[in-house]
Amino acid sequence: MFIDEEQVASLERKMNERGYLEGSEMANTFNMLRANDLIWSFVINNYLLGRDPFPFDLLHWNCDSTRMPATMHSFYLRNMYMKNLLRVPGGITLAGVPIDLSKIDGADVLRLGDRGSHRAVEDHLRGPQLVGGKSRFVLSGSGHIAGMINPPSARSTAYWTSDKLPDAPGCVARRRETARGSWWENWRA
Repeated sequence: MFIDEEQVASLERKMNERGYLEGSEMANTFNMLRANDLIWSFVINNYLLGRDPFPFDLLHWNCDSTRMPATMHSFYLRNMYMKNLLRVPGGITLAGVPIDLSKIDGADVLRLGDRGSHRAVEDHLRGPQLVGGKSRFVLSGSGHIAGMINPPSARSTAYWTSDKLPDAPGCVARRRETARGSWWENWRA
């Protein structure tokens, strides 16, 4: 949904000129996925209205960017994002070893999604079927960044769990009682 062959080819040409993807370009990509929150609110409030930036500690996450080697980033985008080959037995080979997640047996899996995420829902939900063992889907009540890093002391957040594979993340919230606090508590248990 967010990238196609033409965009990947263009990005590859740009990366191959210098050998890497600049960290600020990766940060800009994530900012554009949540443009109203991470771009336009700052343009309006800070630039147009002249207000001081609102203190927002989660933005430090966005400032922590790193350069991505061109070959690695291209491999990731093509094989794991566009083609989703990690789910295919032997679809990806690393260091001469074909990767087959179905050979992982007895590993319990916790798949974590969040209500404000831009990530592909189907892969969050189907992921536990790729390995053996018990699986649980947890839906965090916060957005993409806050939903992941809210510590157990953050009692103002909520999460929902399901040991059955839901049809969509919203189904988890409708079928289960709201648990107060961070999903970390559930994961630790």
